[in-house]
Amino acid sequence: MAKRSTLFIRIVEGKNLPVKDITGSSDPYCVVRIDNEAIIRTATIWKTLSPFWGEEYNVHLPPSFHTVSFHVLDEDSLSRDDVIGKVSITKEALAAKPQGLDGWVSLTEIDPDEEVQGEIHLQIAVLGDQGARKLRCQVFEARDLARKDRNGASDPFVRVRYNGKTHESTVVKKSCYPRWNESFEFDLDEASADTPLSVEVWDWDLVSKNDFLGKVLFNINRLQSAEQVEGWFRLSPDKPKHSQYEGTLGSLRLQLRLRDETVLPSSHYQPLTELMCQSVGTNLNGNRSDLIMLIDETTTAEGRQEVATNLVKLFLGQGLALEFLDVLFTLELEKTSEPNTLFRSNSLASKSMESFLKVAGMQYLHRVLGPTVNRVFEEKKYVELDPNKVELKEAGCTGLHRLQTEADVIQQSTTHLQSYLTELLHAIMLSASHCPPALRHAFRQLYQRVQAHFPEKEYRKVKFIAVTSFLCLRFFSPAIMSPKLFHLREKHPDARTSRTLLLLAKAVQNIGNLDTLACRSKEPWMVPLQPAIQQGISQLKDFITQLVSCEEGDDPDLQHSLSLQSSVILKEGFLFLHKTKDKSMLIASPFKKYYVSLARDTLSYTRTQNSKQKISFITLQKIRAVEKVEEKSFGSSNVMQIISSEDNGQLETLYLMCKSVNELNQWLSALRKACIHNTETMSSYHPGIYKGDKWSCCHQKDKTAVGCDKTRHGVTLQEWNDPLDPDLESQLIFRHLMSVQQAMREKHQERIQQEKSNDQGSTSELEKQDVATRLFKVLQDLQEAHAAVERAEQSKNKNFLLELQT
Repeated sequence: MAKRSTLFIRIVEGKNLPVKDITGSSDPYCVVRIDNEAIIRTATIWKTLSPFWGEEYNVHLPPSFHTVSFHVLDEDSLSRDDVIGKVSITKEALAAKPQGLDGWVSLTEIDPDEEVQGEIHLQIAVLGDQGARKLRCQVFEARDLARKDRNGASDPFVRVRYNGKTHESTVVKKSCYPRWNESFEFDLDEASADTPLSVEVWDWDLVSKNDFLGKVLFNINRLQSAEQVEGWFRLSPDKPKHSQYEGTLGSLRLQLRLRDETVLPSSHYQPLTELMCQSVGTNLNGNRSDLIMLIDETTTAEGRQEVATNLVKLFLGQGLALEFLDVLFTLELEKTSEPNTLFRSNSLASKSMESFLKVAGMQYLHRVLGPTVNRVFEEKKYVELDPNKVELKEAGCTGLHRLQTEADVIQQSTTHLQSYLTELLHAIMLSASHCPPALRHAFRQLYQRVQAHFPEKEYRKVKFIAVTSFLCLRFFSPAIMSPKLFHLREKHPDARTSRTLLLLAKAVQNIGNLDTLACRSKEPWMVPLQPAIQQGISQLKDFITQLVSCEEGDDPDLQHSLSLQSSVILKEGFLFLHKTKDKSMLIASPFKKYYVSLARDTLSYTRTQNSKQKISFITLQKIRAVEKVEEKSFGSSNVMQIISSEDNGQLETLYLMCKSVNELNQWLSALRKACIHNTETMSSYHPGIYKGDKWSCCHQKDKTAVGCDKTRHGVTLQEWNDPLDPDLESQLIFRHLMSVQQAMREKHQERIQQEKSNDQGSTSELEKQDVATRLFKVLQDLQEAHAAVERAEQSKNKNFLLELQT
């Protein structure tokens, strides 16, 4: 059994942000933090006070997280970025709204006294007899304290207060993981039982005032009953102050949804998985697709995308994705009488095929679109075809300036777009041979189903349009318009590049519609591209004919490719590496550039991408921890470490430096998910480096000393190429089916009564044969299993609380 929290985050836009630049505007971006750990940085939107980001993420978190915060900053190229404000939302606030949060939230001032993080290890004890009792506070250590100094660390000390008396610990210089091992005693005042014991952590400064790092308050009455309490305690902020900027820092529009899942052992989901697989098979004596039909009819528009993705992943894991899509194609065709509307709505069939393309075809997308999209970004050409939006500018060399005419701009823009479109169509035409077999077979099924449903001569284009409606309109065009969301680029395009990509995507859409007349009537200013579009339509038809020409026997291992486990490379790219073995000193040599590849079993790196030199690699099973490194260690906040064990049991550490916080967290997530089944993982690690004769983080001199911070295996970002998790997908589908169970029962009873009226058998006989009846029984069993787990957890928590009270 496993517990996991998934947080869906969509950072939509901001408004009314304050001016931070002398130009009268700002260059805002947003950083997302989970318990003060930065995990996401949005793109910078230049020169605006009302930025639109539209970025969305799914973050997998341990159930123990506390807060998600959104920090808005103004990017400056010559100085430190300006802080604008933040939004903080607690886990309790998210859990209180299971349907999610969606709306505008005001930014608040960032108060240094509220920006606390970390934990402190304490032992609090009440000593002596009733007559002269003592209160003793032992301060052992702290971890992950806030960095308050420019050197990337702090100089922490502890201040313990009780009943008007104060004790202070020694100052530990340049550490966010200090160790004190000091003890303080107070006379226990029975008359002041309501007076709390306060343990505060401060950053010592020689010139300016000390910085607050957090505090813990203890109730003396509870301490007396417990007599002794020891553990790690989370530091809390001071009382919030009234902000003088309240309401003047602007707002963020956010969409958030927290889901806590308890995933049961595989055996509990086996009946549900078998029933789902049978629903797309042919062994249910005429009941084939009844269950899929029920799900299709009862799933609302709001949840259709999520359900479609979960179903696609479930059937991919079972090697039945093609059968599932074929059932949906058949159901959709049965409901469609007008071919012009086929697959144009956001039905379960459309959303499932869209999800299938993203999950199974993203590498193909990158290979086809990547070169052209990169060229558009690099050239930054001014492209505009709409006369109402043309900006005229001077052209020519010095002394011979002339103002460009509207016709000049449109002519140049047409030339640029034709060049991009020609390059893209050429890449598409050559891509049939390396299109994944799963995609080719899915398109072949779709093509043949539509051809059989609309055999008339006047509908001869419909089978092509059915394929292009997914390939061009729901896959290629959205990726061209939003390359960052499809991982084609790390950042959003600027305004000029964005317009060029939009016009290119429109051209691809027009080609995908296979109709130039409709384009002329809707957007007549696209007419200059009509010759290229007309040629593209002819080429696309030839491409589709070639794409769907595969036969059943073309791929001898189709089931293996459908499971997505044949994708050898999970992540790859250039990174800077620094390697040190357990017994070696960390030398001051610089990081060296390597091409790093993460596969299912190994992490390999070599000096060039296609190098024939000896490749170094780490077996993933030997990895013990994958964690971040303190900024002060290498002067960068984007460094991670991979700790692995050698055959002799010694530990080896590989340091990887990334370009940005996003790249850092993507590699962290990919490695943590690839190592999720490792059994010999570390529970603690050193976030610093061993340099000289001590660890830079906690100042321990023993190189083999236990780590001073806890590992964070549970924080990962969801990606399109994540390994499939059959139990999790089954749990997500179970949760959805429970939410629509009543609607499914009503639909089921309607069908039973209808078949009874048609004299097809008695009601009891029909119910015994019906797959829906079996489904309701499976859901009931799973619900009872979850209830038993919940009761056990409640009993465990109750006993734990009783132990603390005695």
